[in-house]
Amino acid sequence: MPTAGAAGYLVDRILTAVKAGLLRALLAGLVLLAAVLLSGGSARAATPKVLLVEFDNDINPVTADYLTGEISRANKHGYSAIVIELDTPGGLVDSMNKIVKKELASAIPVIVYIAPQGSGAGSAGVFVSEAADVLAMAPQTTIGAATPITGSGNLPSDLRRKEINFYASKARSLAATHGRNGTWADSAVRKASSRTAVEAVHQNIADVLASSLPGLLKRLDGMKTTPKGFTLHTAGAEVTTAKMSFWQRLLDTLIDPNLISLMLTLGVLGIIVELWHPGLIFPATFGVLCLAIAFFGLDVLPVNWAGLVLIFAAFAFWITELFFAFSHGALTVAGAVCFVFGSLLLFQPAGSGYQVSLPVALSVAVVISLFFMFALAKVMAIRRRPATVGPQMLIGARGQVRRDGLVSVRGELWQAREVEGEELEMDEAVDVLGIEGLSLIVRRATTRMTA
Repeated sequence: MPTAGAAGYLVDRILTAVKAGLLRALLAGLVLLAAVLLSGGSARAATPKVLLVEFDNDINPVTADYLTGEISRANKHGYSAIVIELDTPGGLVDSMNKIVKKELASAIPVIVYIAPQGSGAGSAGVFVSEAADVLAMAPQTTIGAATPITGSGNLPSDLRRKEINFYASKARSLAATHGRNGTWADSAVRKASSRTAVEAVHQNIADVLASSLPGLLKRLDGMKTTPKGFTLHTAGAEVTTAKMSFWQRLLDTLIDPNLISLMLTLGVLGIIVELWHPGLIFPATFGVLCLAIAFFGLDVLPVNWAGLVLIFAAFAFWITELFFAFSHGALTVAGAVCFVFGSLLLFQPAGSGYQVSLPVALSVAVVISLFFMFALAKVMAIRRRPATVGPQMLIGARGQVRRDGLVSVRGELWQAREVEGEELEMDEAVDVLGIEGLSLIVRRATTRMTA
């Protein structure tokens, strides 16, 4: 029979074996759970993320800020790549350069996808496309025609050569650096050459032809880019779509040249009406608001100051017409001519896509001219109207002699003298012939007046 000490030792051995088994089972379970969690986390971490940026607009300061902001966002938030779904007729050179620099500086792959079908990348869009790490096109899309022009057409010969040589070399460099057809990029600037999607891929102008975004991402998976050497991981990517916000769309609308011209006109008119009739409040408030909108557009778009001077000269002519009627409408016509030419010249540096249309300029000039002619007619009518207030209104009125030779006329007492120097008698009726200083010149009436 075991002793008490032996029995305790046996119990300890049994409990130790049980504890060890439970401990091993617990550890094994924890290891298994960690493996499952880590494998699931690795699978989730391995899923690529792609930011899709929809860009269906002109290239201008507002849209350039939108696009460069999304490229920065993709770089900061761990996206595997950014896809710019592009459809643009072109735009402003400064805005284009801003986008190109941002593309070239991106630490993640930038893919330009000219889509959907029927879209195109023209003018400045060619440079944005060539600066991408990958250039893809959907069927029935086009790229090309990047010759720089102004609102009045081709540039003057000397400046034209400089501009074309510079941008041809820029396009050629962007294409060749990314392993594409630099010769065609040069001709897109020099000869306004364009290509369809099939032609572009066949001639190494574009890298990939894809009819849909999922198909594009699948085809690009594993591709290595030139010159940055990115290896793309895009198959089965989680796609996040970015669009312009309401505020960005509003700002983009406000830089329409026709709207800027209209706001500038309404703003000046509002201020003029307020100055003409002080205290109305609304014209001044409306005018200041319109001018603020106009000045925003003038600050964003490149402006020809000669055009702005002509527009303000037009208003100077119109206002002057109201004070000097001797021109018989010549100043009004001069104002209309200045306004039309000023509007057409106002945004000339911005190129053909940002010009005030001739019908809009003519319509506004005609409406404003009619407004000022109407105001001029009112001014002339007021000038011709007999005076209704003032001492001169007493001439021809009948009065009554009061004490001390004073004459009461229309409830007022005046010093008076008889035109022939005769003495005036109390309660005698007199007719006012004129005013001499602060005295009336009167003549006895044929009848007497009673108090």
